[in-house]
Amino acid sequence: MSIFDVGIIGGGPGGYVAAIKAAQLGGNVCLIEKGEFGGTCLNRGCIPTKTLFAVAKFATEAREASEFGVKIQGVEIDYPQVLAHKDATVKRLTGGVAQLLEGNGVHTINGLGRLTGRNAIEVTKADGTKEQISAKRIIIATGSEPANIPLFEIDEQRVLTTTGILELKALPKSLTIIGGGVSGCEFASIFNGLGCQVTVLELLPTILATEDVQVVRQIRLFMKRKGIDIRTEANVTQVDKSEAGVTATLESGEQIRAEKMLISIGRSLNSEAIGLERAGVRTERGKIAVNDRMETNVPDIYAVGDVASRYLLAHVASAEGIVAAQNCMGENVEMDYGTVPWCVFTIPEIARVGMTEDEAKAEGYEIKVGRFPYAANGKAIGMRETDGFAKVIADQESGDILGVHILGAHASDLVHEATVAIRLGASVADLAHTIHAHPTLGEVVMESAEAAYDRAIHIM
Repeated sequence: MSIFDVGIIGGGPGGYVAAIKAAQLGGNVCLIEKGEFGGTCLNRGCIPTKTLFAVAKFATEAREASEFGVKIQGVEIDYPQVLAHKDATVKRLTGGVAQLLEGNGVHTINGLGRLTGRNAIEVTKADGTKEQISAKRIIIATGSEPANIPLFEIDEQRVLTTTGILELKALPKSLTIIGGGVSGCEFASIFNGLGCQVTVLELLPTILATEDVQVVRQIRLFMKRKGIDIRTEANVTQVDKSEAGVTATLESGEQIRAEKMLISIGRSLNSEAIGLERAGVRTERGKIAVNDRMETNVPDIYAVGDVASRYLLAHVASAEGIVAAQNCMGENVEMDYGTVPWCVFTIPEIARVGMTEDEAKAEGYEIKVGRFPYAANGKAIGMRETDGFAKVIADQESGDILGVHILGAHASDLVHEATVAIRLGASVADLAHTIHAHPTLGEVVMESAEAAYDRAIHIM
């Protein structure tokens, strides 16, 4: 039996980052992964979808190039080439993770790991053989999978999960998406940009229910303007498949037909059949219960990422992995969830950090709100990217920044200055008085802070 300082089950963004950090801190580390390194994020989530997003965005820009005076005739999507680009991107990054693990001296085992005790892991390999390892401390990072509801009879041929849709060999002419959350809206923008007819069916009264109300109102308008059919309060009661495609029947009796259907209704946590009961690890509705040190109720067993986190985000999983690794190696560190940036890769993008207006009011704050539109920003006008705005929410009395929301081009890149500002306790005046280079999109953040602090210069 091999003995390690730290044993980690799961090689996604929580697990592999934890493995590297623990090794950097001097630990003898073993990482167990049943598939490819990088987990859902690198192989079936963040990276392949954002690669397709980049293609869809470029295709959209090519179709609109004549507005710049650039004549492009007959924009076509070579979908096999698109898939080749996606696969090459994934392969490059997963290979890079493998090199990082090897370079940091992490011992890796390909197989399915499960706990057999407080300090013991059994690994079942693809050929059926088993290997036993012992670890002084264990980190569980087994992640999640797309949720499956029997009504939809997912076959990954016509009715697809977010995993199956990435493996389609041909671009569908039409697509119905069940679920108008982050993933559903991202795929709607991607396949709309690639030329598909897209319909989104959302059970709730609004898409993107966790986002700021003003942001949701605007992004829904922009998506509909691009031809995406969005139906809210749409309860699907029946799904029928045929050679021609898939038909969704709504509670109202209306039928929505498309060549393919995507089910995007959440994630199922990978906490079953990994030996939690045998080790005595406590779960709450399938989620492993942890404290801010990422410790479970069992000493020396930690958990990070989707299977344990309050946020199902790859960058949060990585941060939790680092915290768990540091604590495994004798440090005393806690997770800080106060400044977690969120990004939605629609066209245009959405990004936020901190509270929404409604959340701030619910917490009892008297707030000041500053908004600044992309349409008043010189760089955005030159780029023909005038859809959207930046919005700063501040405490009226102290001037502390409570939240920043950005809807528009490169929002996912712009949100980080707001994240740093909130983390360091900067005031809205600090953000307003920080000189920003001109002409840049970053000025929309500065001027939204000016609008909250006093008055923005470039808007009435």
